Amino acid sequence: MKYNILAILSVLLFASCAKLLEEKPQSIAAEQFYNNAAEVQAGLNAIYTPIRVGGSLGALYQVQQEIYTEYMYGRGSHAPLNDYMGLDNNNITRTNDMWAAFYEAIRNANIVIQRTPAGKNLPDADKSKFLAEARFMRALLYFYLVRNWAGVPIRTETNMDSLNVPRSSKAAVYQLITDDLLFAEANLPDAGRLVGAPSKWAAETVLTDVYMNLGDYQKARDKALAVIGSNKFSLVNVTVPADFDKLFGPDIITTPEEIFYMKFSRQPNGQGFQYPMYAHYPGAGYYPPGGYYTLYSDAVNNTFIRDWDKKDLRYDFNWYVQTFGLGSSTILNKKFSDKTTTTAAGNDYPMYRYADLLLFYAECDSRVNNGPTTDALEKLNMVHRRGYGKNPLVADATIDFKMADYGSLQVFIDQVVKERAYEDCGEGKHWLDLKRLGIVKEVIKAVKGITVADKHLLWPIPTTEYNYNKAIDPIKDQNPGY
Repeated sequence: MKYNILAILSVLLFASCAKLLEEKPQSIAAEQFYNNAAEVQAGLNAIYTPIRVGGSLGALYQVQQEIYTEYMYGRGSHAPLNDYMGLDNNNITRTNDMWAAFYEAIRNANIVIQRTPAGKNLPDADKSKFLAEARFMRALLYFYLVRNWAGVPIRTETNMDSLNVPRSSKAAVYQLITDDLLFAEANLPDAGRLVGAPSKWAAETVLTDVYMNLGDYQKARDKALAVIGSNKFSLVNVTVPADFDKLFGPDIITTPEEIFYMKFSRQPNGQGFQYPMYAHYPGAGYYPPGGYYTLYSDAVNNTFIRDWDKKDLRYDFNWYVQTFGLGSSTILNKKFSDKTTTTAAGNDYPMYRYADLLLFYAECDSRVNNGPTTDALEKLNMVHRRGYGKNPLVADATIDFKMADYGSLQVFIDQVVKERAYEDCGEGKHWLDLKRLGIVKEVIKAVKGITVADKHLLWPIPTTEYNYNKAIDPIKDQNPGY
């Protein structure tokens, strides 16, 4: 059985402080909590709890993001997402729950940030690294919010008890994100306090992603290069499709490729990754407790899938044929499978891994130089070689991309984006790439023949927010189309 330190400690430590945090987060916490390392770490663990549930990053967030892509479709109550006309009431309810989970986690981070400096039995060095972890997580959570909702209310340790907080601009949210991540970069250790906790390299990787979203490719390139130059990470070698379970399998605790993962475990109860339950068909063998097969694809009629080179080991690892009334070419995604569990899946969610970082660098380096460089091409080829079961570090003329084939910046970037889609299929990342690059409408039109409505690009501000937050006008402050 997989032993997940972060998941176990989350239960053991958070149990002692949950009542305090929920009922009287200020008065009791100030007097009785955040005075020693164990208490602060309990507070840190509480940041992860709300977003690890099935309604958030434990399942439904990835489900929704994957259905949006050109290669996936939704079934059942998720089927309306296939129309690209925005969200119906069922799916609005789901995104409302995600908003609530992100803000609950932000509040838990804010409590740590507010209370830790006054800790009576905490060395300054401990205070700095604990604050850095809390600020890293706060930044990451706001990064999820701003990419899916645009500008949002900014709640920090200084106003977290204020009910009426206006909607801030995207620029203001990104400023908070970068400030928090730069602090985290300067104060986090080389290795996280536990497996699954962030390091300074995780902060630099997220900064890379943030700067890419801001269009500052020089800063993004520099951060990515710093992580690469640390020599802390490497791609996991594979030779057959099943070897990818060395990365994504349920019994893996950590790998040389892991930069920042959301950790899950089959035991104790309630700590499992729920995404496989939505991915698999009952009786298919990839998730014995059953499944909803909520998202699927088509091996013949979807051109992205049809044109995926079948010699690429990632294709065989990702997909299996499963008919359930939609035709013999229906396929389901099996990247996250747990064939032996009887309770919940033990797979972790790879939020950032070294393959992501290499492809970030390939794009940014080429943009900075206004065209592909030898270094950018090599980073792309490293990921590509591994996808075909080759040694990532050894050139292979039979599969390597060649500089002569990429005479322009755009052609090269298109190849990087395609490679990242193959690499990250099933991980809930590709849709955000399409949005960042401004190519959602053309890609979905080309593959699915559907025109994406503008309102589909952002999620609506929840009614639960503007019903109680009087600083937000339900009409003027709402996202377009809702």
